[in-house]
Amino acid sequence: MAEWYYLKNGSQVGPVSDAELKRLVDQGGLVPADLVWNENLTGWTPASRVGGLFAARDGGPPPQPEKAVRAGRRCHEVTYQIHGDDMQVVEVELDPGETVIAEAGAMNYMEDGITFEAKMGDGSRPDSGFFGKVLDGAKRVMTGESLFLTHFTNAGGAGLRRVAFAAPYPGKIIAMDLATIPGGEILCQKDAFLAAARGTEIGIAFTKRLGAGFFGGEGFILQRLRGDGMAFVHAGGTIVKRVLNGETLRVDTGCLVAFTPDVDYSIERAGGLKSMVFGGEGLFLATLRGHGTVWLQTLPFSRLADRIIAHAPRSGGKRRGEGSVLGGLGDLFGDR
Repeated sequence: MAEWYYLKNGSQVGPVSDAELKRLVDQGGLVPADLVWNENLTGWTPASRVGGLFAARDGGPPPQPEKAVRAGRRCHEVTYQIHGDDMQVVEVELDPGETVIAEAGAMNYMEDGITFEAKMGDGSRPDSGFFGKVLDGAKRVMTGESLFLTHFTNAGGAGLRRVAFAAPYPGKIIAMDLATIPGGEILCQKDAFLAAARGTEIGIAFTKRLGAGFFGGEGFILQRLRGDGMAFVHAGGTIVKRVLNGETLRVDTGCLVAFTPDVDYSIERAGGLKSMVFGGEGLFLATLRGHGTVWLQTLPFSRLADRIIAHAPRSGGKRRGEGSVLGGLGDLFGDR
């Protein structure tokens, strides 16, 4: 018997049995728009899409379509599946008329019926006008991203269509349902954004402390994702999610991926002078305090790039782990 979990008013409830879940449906305690999950699902799924939960009963009319139930939400509703391990791709499923926005160049493949268009705005403010869209694009340029976002829409007459997005370097893709995050907002490193449901606002946030701006590894500007739909960010290595309940967490400045706004972010010295110079952990560490959620990466891209450059033969690096005694001899006949 599968154990179910469901989200209600932003809080996770469960586990409950199949019978308890169906009882909740009968009593009105669970509506089609509520998100549910068990081990057989790939992620949090609207209850209306779980077979049998909201089937028509007693010959009465079927429940309202989910779009009508969720009409008060700003973001388009999308479902997804993440494939792979260290070189992941997220496949987003779109109903007719639904749109997902993505970083330029992130698309991996798409099915027939999906159309795409490069736009300056993220689509969260359709009435912002030309200058509003230019301002949004300028903000993205300040975070090191491209001026345009690509909007992918299921323009087919009927049926679901899929489009997939891949990260530009080895790591993980983090799926975040902003509707379940208090305030519907996260702050993340400048190049973390990959894709999101249309209606998600992609803006910038400035670090509140001078030291964090100079020595935090991400500069003064962070990306802000705000909305009530799905957003996907990527980071290097393995992702570690930590929930802070008044604790203090000190991390390498490059390992911070994202955090909720109620987490206080500052920079402190990495111990004494000897530790700062010879400890190998840099001069400063990021210090996170408060109550909220933090996402960390184990392999920042800058660290990976430094290691590759350091061991590249053309950059003065040396071969390591070559199994053949002819490895060096082969270099004599290679291009210089």
